[in-house]
Amino acid sequence: MTVAGDERKNHPSNTTAKWVLSQVTLVHPMRDQSLDFLKSLVNTPSPSGYEERVAQVYREYTSSYAHQVNTDFHGNTWAVLNPDAEMKIMLAGHMDEIGFIIHYISDDGFLHFSPVGGHDPTIPLGQRVWVHGKERVAGVIGRKPIHLLEPGERDKKPELHEYWIDIGATKREEVEELIELGDPVTFQVEFQHLLGDRAVARGFDNRVGSFIVAEALRLLAEEGGLDGGVGVYAVATVQEEIGLRGARTSAFSIDPQSGIAVDVNFAIDHPGLSKARYGQLDIGKGPSVGRGANINPIVYRMIKEAAAQNEIPIQISPEPGGTGTDANAMQVSRSGMATGLLGVPLRYMHTPCELLSLTDVEQCAKLMAGYCRLVKPDTDFTPRVF
Repeated sequence: MTVAGDERKNHPSNTTAKWVLSQVTLVHPMRDQSLDFLKSLVNTPSPSGYEERVAQVYREYTSSYAHQVNTDFHGNTWAVLNPDAEMKIMLAGHMDEIGFIIHYISDDGFLHFSPVGGHDPTIPLGQRVWVHGKERVAGVIGRKPIHLLEPGERDKKPELHEYWIDIGATKREEVEELIELGDPVTFQVEFQHLLGDRAVARGFDNRVGSFIVAEALRLLAEEGGLDGGVGVYAVATVQEEIGLRGARTSAFSIDPQSGIAVDVNFAIDHPGLSKARYGQLDIGKGPSVGRGANINPIVYRMIKEAAAQNEIPIQISPEPGGTGTDANAMQVSRSGMATGLLGVPLRYMHTPCELLSLTDVEQCAKLMAGYCRLVKPDTDFTPRVF
């Protein structure tokens, strides 16, 4: 109900209403065009192997400032500055998300599906989904109601094969007019702004990485500072969730001397997690910077220098071995690449409600651009003692 005019002045809850409104002010550090681009990326469906739609969004945005924009046979999409330079930096953020794929349609019109990427099987039950067939079809994921579960069934964790998708059809023929085997499925969840600079979306893992590499390239193009002898390739990679596949092929093709991958990282700032076990990583305190076997020590030093020069807060993320990110594939491409890894702290990974700080995202893009400005045609990435 809206209270207008003099009625609002005399409304008994007026003081409280003002306080509440002042507390829910939405904050974001980005220019409006950048925020719109981020929303478009996370709202566009792109399960691994089905990234064509989001690749188109990426191409359209980056083509206004990149010197070249390409998509390879695998689906990786590159936006490039200084493509003729011999010194090359590869920036990688994967654009695929987890999802599902239809593998069977029953005679009575129910759709059975397989996971694309890693899922917690407790999450899908009761979720509304989109089936991306000949047209987008709404559905819901169901299973037997709790009242009809046998005692043994209630006590065990559900498995994905126990679920199905119900689109309201009554027979297979109805479904097949719109949907065929192999069609992808995503949750019906889109970007939403929460309090302050916090936002939630499906697929921040890792369309936010694709956003960051595109924004880093834009900052270099519009604000300058990149050496003319250094080429930067901002790559939105494919199929990371099923084995870092796009990073492997794009790294081989570009053959850069240095690269930085960016992905979401586990925020250790909510109930149920031990900092003594997992380390400390907080939302809103800056991007994470990986350090360990997957990270070239010269790149690490340069990232820290860029953070100091640009007054960007960072959080060190120790990585004892492989990181499970595109940086793994990039590091061992051809004869080896000097890799770094940046991260955006994220809560509730691989759920429809991944949560992060937009300020962390913006700072991560600025940090990545700052690193690129420090690289020169003669930069030596060979690990050594200083």
